[in-house]
Amino acid sequence: VQLQASGGGLVQAGDSLKLSCAASGRIFSSGVVGWFRQAPGKEREFVAAIRWGTGMRYYEDSVRGRFTISRDSAKNTVYLQMNSLKPDDAAVYYCAWGAEYGTTPKPYKKWGPGTLVTVSS
Repeated sequence: VQLQASGGGLVQAGDSLKLSCAASGRIFSSGVVGWFRQAPGKEREFVAAIRWGTGMRYYEDSVRGRFTISRDSAKNTVYLQMNSLKPDDAAVYYCAWGAEYGTTPKPYKKWGPGTLVTVSS
């Protein structure tokens, strides 16, 4: 089973981007899918997560109200809609799957390669 994040790019502050996380297998039939990001010289940090079964969503405080995580069961894909992007949002964004929810990388056992988001001021 593999995860693949896509949708990153270069945008200006205030713009929007929509990231996608597609799974090659049925790993998304349960558990939690999370988005994390890592900027140069910083630790990987939690952004948002969604419980696949219930759809319950979680957000890091700095993105709440600007970012929306969603899922498409038919496509086995999780999305991260990012609006009102700020230069501080620039990072490599990773999606990950875990059996349990958490705001640290530890509970997430499957990771895909990241997608780069660059935000110019």
